Amino acid sequence: MGIRTVSDYVKFYVGLNMQDSISLSSFAYNEKLVLKNKAATGKMTQELIQQSLVLLDELLGEIQNIGEQAVMEKYAK
Repeated sequence: MGIRTVSDYVKFYVGLNMQDSISLSSFAYNEKLVLKNKAATGKMTQELIQQSLVLLDELLGEIQNIGEQAVMEKYAK
């Protein structure tokens, strides 16, 4: 898996050019669902899934604390 930081998740989201159709927080929640599905089907190691879930929780916490726009400005450089 190439995503190892919160910044990587934000850059991935920006790279998908989805800002006009889905919010960053919705994207993060959807990613969590995908990871949980992969955990259930055994398509990823539990360690990678746990690391990714922690990063997504951190991202969602920052969105809640400082707002989506501030998070985008902080990480999408």
